Amino acid sequence: MVKSKETESHIHDAARSVFLAKGYDGARMQEIADEAGINKALLHYYFRSKDKLFESIFQEAFSKIVPQLFTLLTGSFTLREKLGGFIENYIRVIAENPFVPGFILHEMNRNPDRIVSMLSASGIQPAMILGALSQELEKNNVYVPDPRHLIVNLLALCLFPFAGRPIIQGFLFGGDKEAYEVFLSERAEIIKEFVFKSLGI
Repeated sequence: MVKSKETESHIHDAARSVFLAKGYDGARMQEIADEAGINKALLHYYFRSKDKLFESIFQEAFSKIVPQLFTLLTGSFTLREKLGGFIENYIRVIAENPFVPGFILHEMNRNPDRIVSMLSASGIQPAMILGALSQELEKNNVYVPDPRHLIVNLLALCLFPFAGRPIIQGFLFGGDKEAYEVFLSERAEIIKEFVFKSLGI
């Protein structure tokens, strides 16, 4: 049997829906097969395990952001454009794939080397990104002892509202889902303003 790209894409859509509703740990292959309208045997033909399926979706999500981020951070853009583009693209991808933060946190505790391997396979070149960012910071007379601090700060500011949603939405928003959606939609602009002011750019 020849694998169909259309069927694979349909399985991805179904899996995203189940992962979003149940989380990585709660999702079952049978549920994904049911959501996709196929039998479990066919699902296993395309993806041997839940891990393989999630890894495929995870890599697909990062394939949407890695080229843009690499171009942004290493290209001939201003510091504001680089940082602003990073923030906007990262939040967009996480918003489109809200189960990814939970998976990352889960894997950080269970198998952190797997995340490192998946990020490495995505084509990200940290040394080149850090070098380009350091040059841009220096050009703008912005002193940052180590640009890795800046990258980690950006990731934390963007990622935590999604990873910590159950706690933040429940505690600070009284469980109001719609209000929290509005809050998330504002994050990119709030983070950009905060970062630009803190760096003086």
